[in-house]
Formats: sequence, structure tokens, C-alpha cells
Amino acid sequence: MIPEIIAAESRRNFSRSIRFREEDAPVLPPGGDGRPRLLYLHIPFCESLCPYCSFNRVLFREPLCRSYFAALRKEIRLYGEHGHTFSGVYVGGGTPTVLVDELAETLATARDCFPIREISVETNPNHLVPEILRPLKDAGVNRLSVGIQSFDDGLLRAMGRFDAYGSGGETARRLEGVKGVFDTLNADMIFNFPAQSPEILERDLDRLLRIGPDQVTYYPLMVSDMTRKDMARTVGNVDFRRERDYYRRIVNTLIPEFRSSSAWCFSRKKGMIDEYIVDYDEYAGLGSGSIGYMKGRCYANTFDIPRYVRQVEAGEFPLMASRAFSLRDRVRYDFVMKLFGLKVDTAFFREKYGRPVLPILLRDIAAFSLAGGIRYRRGAFELTKRGAYYWVVIMREFFTAVNNFRSYCLDAAGRPAAGR
Repeated sequence: MIPEIIAAESRRNFSRSIRFREEDAPVLPPGGDGRPRLLYLHIPFCESLCPYCSFNRVLFREPLCRSYFAALRKEIRLYGEHGHTFSGVYVGGGTPTVLVDELAETLATARDCFPIREISVETNPNHLVPEILRPLKDAGVNRLSVGIQSFDDGLLRAMGRFDAYGSGGETARRLEGVKGVFDTLNADMIFNFPAQSPEILERDLDRLLRIGPDQVTYYPLMVSDMTRKDMARTVGNVDFRRERDYYRRIVNTLIPEFRSSSAWCFSRKKGMIDEYIVDYDEYAGLGSGSIGYMKGRCYANTFDIPRYVRQVEAGEFPLMASRAFSLRDRVRYDFVMKLFGLKVDTAFFREKYGRPVLPILLRDIAAFSLAGGIRYRRGAFELTKRGAYYWVVIMREFFTAVNNFRSYCLDAAGRPAAGR
């Protein structure tokens, strides 16, 4: 009952917070404060469109993709010219490695403009080949995150990934061959897909333990409301009643061989994780359909790719919408995202806001404490084992709200959303 209440309350709060008003002129927060943030770069091109994905993505077309990368490099330079600075880069998609030469040049641009210390790039199993991996390594990529989702061939077919990205066996062999090439090799997995049985989940977990990647990210299925309806007609309904059991199976199998880096990320060593919002409380979103959060303001770039290219080529920031968060929303956002990393020191809030702000969240803190989700110890709030699943639910609803916003924007841009 408690997870259902948490889900409903989180859904209400996040949908309100991420609701942009059309009458508000989009504004990019100014730079110049010298504070290093994360640079998120979105590459929306894919060789095949997975039916469950709600991200901003389109089928790969090389001429448009090359124009897009050139515009992205110009957008990076625009941020530098306006006084922004970044210490980390995360490249997501889509499939960022569809044109590895363009990606390598783009990463070089980021490193020329900013004091970048770490770079994480997402890819798909069919791109684990020397002609793609070598340029990534040369470009300074520290962490490679491979979108696997499952090793089960039947599930891969249901996900629309078998023909596009290879069988589970092929993926496992390719993953084995990449071990040790990058500082961190992450296996990106999904649990609670409609066609996934407990037996499939157990086999996937056993295979991960045999392969031994540096890191495993195990997301619950998170789709927009529109995509969920489309999936119900093709692969079945998402059953949230079994989500907690699946999550427990994952935790009990991966620990202690891995340690928890976040509520759903498990690592053998310290390093970057997919949820850069844990390590970086503020980040810039570059690329078409990218979302950023800096200085208490959330903003989004246009989802129309040709328009994105035109605006950047004209020397404009390609903003579509922005919203200034209230102090309560800012503090709640920081509390939720930092605790997703399992622990947050109260000194973080004093240093960031320069005054006591946790009393704003007194009711939230009390409710989670009574529910056995968090505890306070040695100047920090920590998630309990029970609380780790509560935060999986909260983050699932957060990303669902973001996906709903994306679906709305894709419709507004006249492009098909996932599954359509």
C-alpha cells in the first residue's frame, strides 16, 4: 500500500513541477559563476526504434545526422561563450555512436571548451566493434554504457531489439570482449517488462554475474502514458504489483558482488553512473529535445530537429520552454535526487542555499521516516533497504513525468511518439 501512495503523490508533484506554461518566454540561466556542472549531449538518431522508448529519437539518416552534430558542436561553443563551464560529459540518445567520427569530434570540442574530467557514452550491443570502440577510447571516454535490456531472445523480440541489435548470446560475447577497455563498462538492463517472467529475470542475473561488467544499471520499465497504452495493445500491460518482488531479486542477487551506487545502479568500483543527477545537482541539456536544470530553472530545447539545426546555425539557443522552480520545489528536487544516491549530508543544503531549508520538507521527511524509508545518522539522511525501493518508485514516476512531457512535445512538433 505504501508504494502505491508514494507513486500517486510523486506523480502528482512531478507532473506539476515539469508542466511548462506556453505563455512563459523560454530563458536560459546565465553562466559566469564558475561552478562546474555536467554537460548532457543528446543524440536522437537510432537504427531502429524500440516500441517502449519515450525518448526523443528518430530513424538514422546520415545527412541530417551530420548536420545535427555540426549544430551540436556550435551549441557547445555557445555555452562556453556565455560563461558556462562543465567538468563532466554524458552523451545519451538515441544511439550516440551511430556516427563515431562525428561523436569523437564533438567530444573533442567539449574538451577544448571546458575542463572535462570524465565522459560517459551510451551505445548498443551491435556497436561493440573495434572500429567504434577505438575512436571512443581515443576521444577520452571513461565509461561506456551498453543498452542490453535483457539477454533473453524472446524478450528481445518482444522489445523489437533482436533483429536490430543481435541475440542475447551475441550480446554476451561482445560484452565479454569489451571488459577492461574502458574505466567502467556498464550493462544497462530493464526489469518489469510485460513479457518478462521471474525465470527470465533470474537467467539474466546469472548471466551478468558470469560476464562480470564493472557496473549494472537495472531500471524498472518507465514509459510515458501514451507509450504505455500503445504497448498494452502490442506486448501487454505493465504490472506494477510484481515490481517490488523483481527489484528484491535483483538486489539479493547482485549484492555483495556489487555495491549499490544508487537505488538501481550496482557497481564494483567508484565511477560515473547513469543517474548523473546524483553526482551533479545541476546540468545543461544540449541537443534537440534535451532537458537541463541550472540555477533553479528547468528548460527544454526544441524537439524539431531541422528547427534545432537552423536556430543554432543562426547563433541562437534552441530553447522551447523553461520554468523557474519555487524554493520548495528546488529543495524537494535536491532531496529526492541526492537521496537516490542512497545518502545526503545536510551540509549540502546549507552550502547550496546559505540558510536552513530542510524545515520546508519536514512533513516529507517525517512521512518517510514513519514508513521506514529513511533514517538520520551522523548529520546525513540515508535510505534503508525498504527506502531504496521507495526511491525506485519515486524515480520511476519522475522519469515518467519527463517522458510524458516529451510525448507532448513530440506531438506538438508533429512527430510520432514511441510505439506509433
